[in-house]
Amino acid sequence: MMRQFCGGTSSPVDAESGVSHLVEYIIITGVVIVFMIILIPMVNVVFIEGPANHLTYYAYTDIGNGVSTRIIDLYAIIPYYNDADIVTRFDIPDDVAGRDYWVDITDGPPDRPYDKAIVISGGTTIRSTTSLSGIGETLFGRSEGRTTASGLNYIEYHYP
Repeated sequence: MMRQFCGGTSSPVDAESGVSHLVEYIIITGVVIVFMIILIPMVNVVFIEGPANHLTYYAYTDIGNGVSTRIIDLYAIIPYYNDADIVTRFDIPDDVAGRDYWVDITDGPPDRPYDKAIVISGGTTIRSTTSLSGIGETLFGRSEGRTTASGLNYIEYHYP
C-alpha cells in the first residue's frame, strides 16, 4: 500500500497562512511608519521647544526684575540736588536657553510716557515686560537705553 505524502508547501492551507502573515506584517509596518511620520515633527515642538520657551519666559522675567531692582536701588542712593556722578556695573546671563536677548527701557503708553518699563526680548516671539515702579516720574532722573547680555552692563547717573 502506498501512502500519499500530504505535508510540504503544496498544501493550500499552508500557502494561505504564509500570505496572511506577510500581509499582516506589511499592514502593521505601514501603520507604524505612518505613526512615526506624524510623531517625529511633534517631538521637537512638544519636548524641546515648549519647555525651552517656558524656561525662556521665566528667565526673562527674572532678568527684568533684577535690572529693575538695580535701577531702583541706584535711584534710592542718589543725593537729592547734589552734584554726583554714580556708575554701577552689573552682570546678567550671557544667554537664555542658548539664545541671545536684549534689554530695553521703553516709555509707557502715550497717556503715561513716564511709566517706564524694562522689556526683555530675543529672537523668538517671547517677551517679558517689567515695570520700573514710577522711576520715570522722578524730578531729576531719566531712564533710557538698550543693552545686550554680553559683558558687563552699566547704570549711570549724572547730575546736570
